[in-house]
Amino acid sequence: MRIDVLTLFPEMFEAPLKSSIVGRAIKQGYLDVGIVNYRDFAMNRHKTVDDTPFGGGAGMVLKPEPIFLAVESLRAKMTSSLTSTVSPKVILLSPQGRVFSQRVAEELASMDHIIFISGHYEGFDERIREHLVDDELSIGDYVLTGGELPALVVIDAVARLLPGVLGNEQSAVDDSFSQGLLEFPQYTKPSEFRGFKVPDVLLSGHHANIATWRRQQSLLVTWRKRPELLQFVPLDRQDKVFLETFGWKDNDSEPTD
Repeated sequence: MRIDVLTLFPEMFEAPLKSSIVGRAIKQGYLDVGIVNYRDFAMNRHKTVDDTPFGGGAGMVLKPEPIFLAVESLRAKMTSSLTSTVSPKVILLSPQGRVFSQRVAEELASMDHIIFISGHYEGFDERIREHLVDDELSIGDYVLTGGELPALVVIDAVARLLPGVLGNEQSAVDDSFSQGLLEFPQYTKPSEFRGFKVPDVLLSGHHANIATWRRQQSLLVTWRKRPELLQFVPLDRQDKVFLETFGWKDNDSEPTD
């Protein structure tokens, strides 16, 4: 998979792209990430990529020319290399975008090539949004200085879903949100610490019972901490009976305790 990120601050990506799961994915060839500086496509000798907004107002707005040229350059390189016949998906990291989720991460992980546009200042020239990008993503309803951190968040979430990256593919399946639920509690050695014991079922070696316990714990954790998620999770009769013992009812959105 190929990901390119357009940014004004390439240095923000240096350490994260060399570390942890993402670094391993890149090193082992599962993921290829390119960082492109808008200023390399600026139209004047001062490398200007922003200007004041028409109509007045505070702050500066990113100009369309450098971003269009950068995306077109990446598309041309891909076409000339003949590595894929599929045009890259261009995604704007923006507060106006659809909210990033595990389902969106899975969607992106199936693509061959993605170009992320991360911005700064007061925003983008609207022609970028209207005539260049295919999609917009937001990582939450809060204000950040720029799109670099959201780009890294999305890259991390997508990288761990690529086949071979985690080594144990079940890890991605068991992650929080992968099944629409929060993850079940995890324990490791020692089996007792300061009087606090690991649940007996996890020490039993009975795989079916362990699977049932983990499913029920995921349901319970989700119900207590993020109850709104349950409306999107298919629940069988056994799930419902279990949750009802804790006060859950069909169509509930909040726990009773």
